[in-house]
Amino acid sequence: MEITKFGHACVRLEKNGRAIVIDPGVMTPEADALTGAEAVLITHEHFDHFDPERLQDPQLTVYTCPGVARHLTGLGERVHVVHGGDDFSVAGFDVSVVGDKHHFSHPDVPPVDNVGFLVDGEVFHPGDALTVVDAPTLLLPGQAPWLTVPDMIGYLRQMAPRRAYAVHDGLLNEWGLKVLDDVLAMEAKRAGSDIRRLKPGESVELVGL
Repeated sequence: MEITKFGHACVRLEKNGRAIVIDPGVMTPEADALTGAEAVLITHEHFDHFDPERLQDPQLTVYTCPGVARHLTGLGERVHVVHGGDDFSVAGFDVSVVGDKHHFSHPDVPPVDNVGFLVDGEVFHPGDALTVVDAPTLLLPGQAPWLTVPDMIGYLRQMAPRRAYAVHDGLLNEWGLKVLDDVLAMEAKRAGSDIRRLKPGESVELVGL
């Protein structure tokens, strides 16, 4: 399996010539992120993860939570609503759905729907949540208004993956990215694991899966 990072929280997973894309939002500028993909998985409805205009291709199947699906009624049967505990297969990938709600982010706003996707029992994209699941590869939220560095490190240590690649970094300037990279490097040294931020356009291959 190959993971390619695009803008902010968007990743593309490819295996055996087939591809799925997770969370191509408004903050994902790359026009080719969805090229040739068979399905799009969307964790939740916030604009940095969800751009309905990118889902108009009739060849795309969409898997997402109820909160996103209510914005996509015009896509008909191409939209599949999923909840935590569900499993499905698409484009040669086996996907388990984990979690149901966004991390707490504002005292006056109830958390929106948020589902995480565990792909092939290997790669976990939690969306905007700190859902704990057994996954060798974690796509780690790197920065968000709802996330502190201690929370991020605590989640990473609780998950204890063999490898972790930070995404969700689109709100950071160059100095913020440097801070994030330094924090991840400290954790990588402590854990003796591959823990780092994937830059937009960067790919990593999970060999032997």
